[in-house]
Amino acid sequence: MASRANRIALAVLNEFNKLPAKRKPLVRDNGMHEWVPLSGIVAERDGNFQCLALATGMKCLPASKLPDSHGVGIHDWHAEVLAIRTFNRFLLDECHNLTSGESQTKYISPVRCSPLSTGETVNQLPFSIGSDVKLHMYCSEAPCGDASMELTMAAQESAAPWDVPNAVESTGSHNPVGSLPGREYFSLLGIVRRKPARGDAPPTLSKSCSDKISLKQCTSLLSSTTSLFIDPLNAYIDTMVLPQSQFSESGCRRAFSSHGRMKALDGTHWPGGYSFKPFKIETTDLEFAFSKKTVSEKSSKVSASNLAAAWSLSGVEETIIGGVIQGRKPFDARGASQVSRREMWLKARSLASNLEAGHASINQTLQLPTYREVKESSLLAVRRKVKQDVQNKALTGWHKNDGDSDFTINQIQ
Repeated sequence: MASRANRIALAVLNEFNKLPAKRKPLVRDNGMHEWVPLSGIVAERDGNFQCLALATGMKCLPASKLPDSHGVGIHDWHAEVLAIRTFNRFLLDECHNLTSGESQTKYISPVRCSPLSTGETVNQLPFSIGSDVKLHMYCSEAPCGDASMELTMAAQESAAPWDVPNAVESTGSHNPVGSLPGREYFSLLGIVRRKPARGDAPPTLSKSCSDKISLKQCTSLLSSTTSLFIDPLNAYIDTMVLPQSQFSESGCRRAFSSHGRMKALDGTHWPGGYSFKPFKIETTDLEFAFSKKTVSEKSSKVSASNLAAAWSLSGVEETIIGGVIQGRKPFDARGASQVSRREMWLKARSLASNLEAGHASINQTLQLPTYREVKESSLLAVRRKVKQDVQNKALTGWHKNDGDSDFTINQIQ
């Protein structure tokens, strides 16, 4: 019988294999073979493993483009981040189906589990993920950032750490102001890093996948929008699965575990069902057909794919280029992915309108004029406190990726 790690990996790989060729890397006319990372969220229930959402991709939006996005463009479509966004879309879709009577779900329950503080009053969250459901995450490549630094060093012609510049040393900090870009200065480990890894790419303020996944061990897989509806208690990653070739025990321990940079949060609990829940890490001997390793074994001419793909069990299936749906004009509302900030807000509004009167505060919050006001609302105060504590105690040097929060739903048509 296949190992649990292999079953988790297969759940994602099998769904990806069903996608049409137009959503997959290709061999270019010049003979260049494309590769891309793949990630997915898998639900385990009653011994069965079902992929709920998956994504490929390895790009992000330059900081200079954020003010033009108006919630239409996705900021970060690295596979891990896009898979989590797509999983959140799946959750909103499932909750919407429950409230509209369209279908039943194996994974979401309308049972209210824990309170969400809203100042003087206490409201019950309308949904939860079933207590008999475990969520797993598969990644075909080691998450960029801290968890992959040893692998990155080993892949260089010289694995010796780069010298740290005097400007960094003079700060007296292991995480200088501005944080470190990509793969620079290997001797600094356990720190927050920015995307992209390549120094010649346009700068961004998107944090590495290692950093974002580390934070999810405290906030759960739920996004801010989805947290308005779903109890976080059962929404944490139980197991992360990596190919054996992409696993660095020291890197993962340092990046994610209570024995590494997250040590200060060990045993921490917050109101509303939030806590530090480090996941287990297991390895698979299965390799993704379009991983860098697999593609490089077939050809000496390899290149990263510009395409990203998103799929969910609830019906999302898209190809994304430049943060918008392939073939659409940048930041035109018609090019907004179903997992973009704009479309997720719209879906959440629709869901909130279906809820009982006892959840009026959710609807009121989602009717606020701007996306920033929604994120800064009292209903999300506990979640903001969780993020703040993590960034102050463990992921120090985390700088907010601002510039695309003041849009309104009607701003772009």
